[in-house]
Amino acid sequence: MTINFPKTLPYPTVQGYAIKPGEAIVRTEMEAGSARQRRRYTQTPSKISVRWIMKREQFSLFEAWYKYHAKEGAEWFYITLLGGLGLLEQEARFTQQFETSLLNGHLWVVTSELEIRDRPTLSEGALDILLDCDYDKLVLAVNHLHQYVHIFYPKQIKR
Repeated sequence: MTINFPKTLPYPTVQGYAIKPGEAIVRTEMEAGSARQRRRYTQTPSKISVRWIMKREQFSLFEAWYKYHAKEGAEWFYITLLGGLGLLEQEARFTQQFETSLLNGHLWVVTSELEIRDRPTLSEGALDILLDCDYDKLVLAVNHLHQYVHIFYPKQIKR
């Protein structure tokens, strides 16, 4: 069973936040000609550098959660992280022990690195649609459909 990151703790800050996708290909140099490359696997783990700023009470909760529930960082857990699709819940675990420092004598800065199993991206079908059409017209059509389904149509049913 995968545990959850405490909801009462803050999201990681934008400062220091970085995503590094894992190597998904294997490259073989040839004696003559171009090197060959092939896909190693379809689910590519990524590393995310994170930084939190916490009050003393939040940091004490984080330390206890990390020690007991996350088993010193060894357990997978669900956490809301930022990516190309926005803030989404992802499955992650720590790849290294966290580090802390004091900020202004009363806030804790906690830094570490997380590993996520699979970075959320657009589906291949959604990608094909976006590559094949005028993005602005598609957004306009979706907004019109949303207004019709959620605003106009319910008013018509009530009549």
